[in-house]
Amino acid sequence: MSGTRGPRVLVARLDSFGDVLVAGPAVRAVAAGASHVTLLCGPQGAPAGRLLPGVDSLRTWAAPWVTETARPIDDAVVDEFRALVAEERPDEAVVLTSFHQSPLPLALLLRLAGVPRVSGASVDHPGSLLDVRLRPGEDLPEDLPEPERALRIAQAAGFALPDDDAGRLAVRLDAAPPAAVAGLGRYVVVHPGASVPARAWPAEQHRALVAAYAAAGVPVVVTGSPGERALTAEVAGSTGIDLGGSTTPAELAAVLAGAEVVVVGNTGPAHLAAAVSVPIVSLFSPVVPAVKWAPYAPLVEVLGDQSAPCRLSRARACPVPGHPCLARVSVQDVLDAHRRLQDRASRITEHLPAP
Repeated sequence: MSGTRGPRVLVARLDSFGDVLVAGPAVRAVAAGASHVTLLCGPQGAPAGRLLPGVDSLRTWAAPWVTETARPIDDAVVDEFRALVAEERPDEAVVLTSFHQSPLPLALLLRLAGVPRVSGASVDHPGSLLDVRLRPGEDLPEDLPEPERALRIAQAAGFALPDDDAGRLAVRLDAAPPAAVAGLGRYVVVHPGASVPARAWPAEQHRALVAAYAAAGVPVVVTGSPGERALTAEVAGSTGIDLGGSTTPAELAAVLAGAEVVVVGNTGPAHLAAAVSVPIVSLFSPVVPAVKWAPYAPLVEVLGDQSAPCRLSRARACPVPGHPCLARVSVQDVLDAHRRLQDRASRITEHLPAP
């Protein structure tokens, strides 16, 4: 819950589920100095926003420059946005964007809606649209992990994390896992889906991984969205526990939190796994930079050829025949990464102070 004094602040992150999760530390920084925090999300990111600590009200708005829509961009869109802002009554706004996005379209609408102070990071000259501007590549380094980038924007606006907040990703854990998982002791989560094909490890290798864990006596829970049910069924086979399409985001967080290890590509649930502090084997395609988008957590093993020809291409479909950046990652590579994570976790536990 936010403090009792300070401004009413609208924090905007308008894109996907994982993008909203990595904004979590910045949201908490704003909440530490605000009397009320409104989080403005797009339709894809809103389910993640509901999990973030520090949010007093969540509003969903499909920005025409972010969300594909057949809706015309006209006065009705502007009027709708003005009405939303009038209901939330922010004294200022903090616009969070990634390195390839501009805050200026939203800043313009915020100005039209009467918001007196707007902060953001912009390569382009903002004129009078931003009161606080960070310049990417100059006073905002371009190689920052996304959570740190968002936090820098919040800090420039005047909001800092409390001393006892380490700035990690975090979500509220207020749901129970499904019954199929609740009775398990040790288990691994395999999440085979990805937002675009270029970021996906092949389904047959996921299936072979599930079989390898089963042969070793380790239960595997396979997770996925409603649109990935066919994929999760294929990957789970006869040995995995298929939860494809059957968990809410809050339930998925509970499932991930109980896992020994989560095996996942560069997709929203990777950031959810980081937010519940579980060890992660990250099957990471280099179409976007791992330094920015790999799971932001202490226990992560990144697999995948980060120097492959598709590097930094932002490709949605793999431009290289055979998808070598990920297809060359073997089942044994994943199992070896799992063991390394267990070793690292054990060493961390050994060095923790006695209670």
